[in-house]
Amino acid sequence: MEEIKKYVETNKQRFLDELFELLRFPSVSADPKYKGDVLKTAGYVAGKMKEAGADHVEVCQTAGYPIVYGEKIIDPALPTVLVYGHYDVQPPDPLELWHTPPFEPTVRDGKIYARGACDDKGQFYMHVKAFELMMQTGTLACNVKFMIEGEEEVGSANLGIFVNENKERLKADVVLISDTSMISMENPSIETGLRGLAYMEVEVTGPNRDLHSGVYGGAVANPATILCKMIASLHDENNQITIPGFYDKVVELNSEEKDALNSAPFDLDAYKKDLEIDAEWGEKGYSTLERTGTRPTLEVNGIWSGYTGEGAKTVLPAKANAKISMRLVPNQSSEEISEIFTRHFESIAPDYVKVKVTAHHGGEPVVTPTDSIAYRAAEKAIVDSFGKAPIPTRGGGSIPIVALFESVLGIKSVLFGFGLDSDALHSPNEKYDIYNYYKGIETLPLFYKYYAELSR
Repeated sequence: MEEIKKYVETNKQRFLDELFELLRFPSVSADPKYKGDVLKTAGYVAGKMKEAGADHVEVCQTAGYPIVYGEKIIDPALPTVLVYGHYDVQPPDPLELWHTPPFEPTVRDGKIYARGACDDKGQFYMHVKAFELMMQTGTLACNVKFMIEGEEEVGSANLGIFVNENKERLKADVVLISDTSMISMENPSIETGLRGLAYMEVEVTGPNRDLHSGVYGGAVANPATILCKMIASLHDENNQITIPGFYDKVVELNSEEKDALNSAPFDLDAYKKDLEIDAEWGEKGYSTLERTGTRPTLEVNGIWSGYTGEGAKTVLPAKANAKISMRLVPNQSSEEISEIFTRHFESIAPDYVKVKVTAHHGGEPVVTPTDSIAYRAAEKAIVDSFGKAPIPTRGGGSIPIVALFESVLGIKSVLFGFGLDSDALHSPNEKYDIYNYYKGIETLPLFYKYYAELSR
């Protein structure tokens, strides 16, 4: 541990400078105008991977954005760790809510503010630097393979093709992922499950053009009003989702599982204060930790219609649109939920509008084992680094490729994140603590050490 800390201390400014360079690339995969920047980011990642000591580094082309691959096989008899991460980021909008430019990393109170700081550039880059550390100190105890993609934020459409076509190349014993969070640095945790995702877009169309709201208002249905009514009907008075069949395959936690989940440190007052809300909201009969980790949800991610520019324009809009995501729990299928959502949304449309539903992308929920060699190695690494055992938690987010790795490669994952839920992922002013970044670089080599030892 001392050798690890010494190497990090000696190189900490360089580690930070390199991360800042990476964060300056506006690698927004959702917006075609950033295509050149996304491709440059892939090249930068490949260069740093090579510098760290990886062999066979390649920017692998796909039908979309490339996947950066690299490896170090020190002994085929040793276990192999496949590191997954993503170099693409969410759009920075709305820009006016950022306190500092999203692609100019800024440090305030020991935190790095930038788009992608935590999700996932700061976290996957910890692995590159931890790998460098192990190479430079001669302590790499396992074989390692890197697969860093550029389309996670838009559904990883081409990753499945790449994985299926490269099964032998990607052969490993475990997948190591840092795209999740901990409760806190005082209460380290390891996520043992993730929710799935079904992401939809809906369009409600009324008249054949925008209309004068004075001339036609009151006589022609307003698509914006109808869309809002339809969306509002998707939850009942107990905030349960009203789509028939939505909960059919959801398994309730037993009392033992509930007690274990709710024993994790959680301060509801601090939670509300951080978000500047007066009260929490959610499905009746469940705690906040249950709602965010073990219950399915339906949320509106964006809604638009009519005139939204400066000043006034009194129109009755011809169309209204919304993007809706549903987080899924074990036994729910993204394909099945997308189908029943589509049927239901079409069925509740009144005759005076037309409805179009488009399924964009989805992913399956997963639960990772806590009795595996890899989990125990992560646990021991946390104990060494933090001085206490990690708390197993369930994550509310989705990483669809975890289920893909299991089904195609036949290997489980360890969700070894060092971010915090308060890091404003997908929001303005995303951040990542510098302490967490260095702590990750220090802790990851311990995972390799214990994974090799426990695998003997």
